[in-house]
Amino acid sequence: MKIKQIHHVAYRCIDAKQTVDWYVKHLNMNFVLAIAENEVPSTKAPDPYMHVFLDAGHGNVLAFFELPTQPAMDRDRNTPAWVQHLALEVASMDELLAAKERLVAAGIDVIGPVNHAIFKSIYFFDPNGHRLELAANIGTPEMMEKLDAVKWDMLEEWSQTRRAPKHAAWMHAPEQA
Repeated sequence: MKIKQIHHVAYRCIDAKQTVDWYVKHLNMNFVLAIAENEVPSTKAPDPYMHVFLDAGHGNVLAFFELPTQPAMDRDRNTPAWVQHLALEVASMDELLAAKERLVAAGIDVIGPVNHAIFKSIYFFDPNGHRLELAANIGTPEMMEKLDAVKWDMLEEWSQTRRAPKHAAWMHAPEQA
């Protein structure tokens, strides 16, 4: 078996309508589907929910669950807030910078662009506290080949030392800023 693609990724939200409105307004996603049940189909547990689906482009679907009878949503306090995030690709640096301008104009705090050598990103939070990243690829085929050539060695070294291997230190050189 080989996975064809991600069918959808689901997160919890505080308010389904607010979430859909926010993603439509700020990220230009289309609202494509809503499913609501009073019982969880897989477990048969009585747990009413609203499950909304947004088109993130190219067959990618972002979904959210509003769960009104569950305790208030929270995040994993043992994981830094910067770790768990959803990264969405935009077509160019111009689009990335225009998106930042729109988000900032709407009162949303934005970090970046941050230079990751092979892409540049901006970071911000949705109304549910989920961290989002918009990324524009800037890497060359040569850069990607260099990274591909060392990926297994880097993983092996990391698994032995739990220290960052230096195979791709060129990505963080000061001139990359």
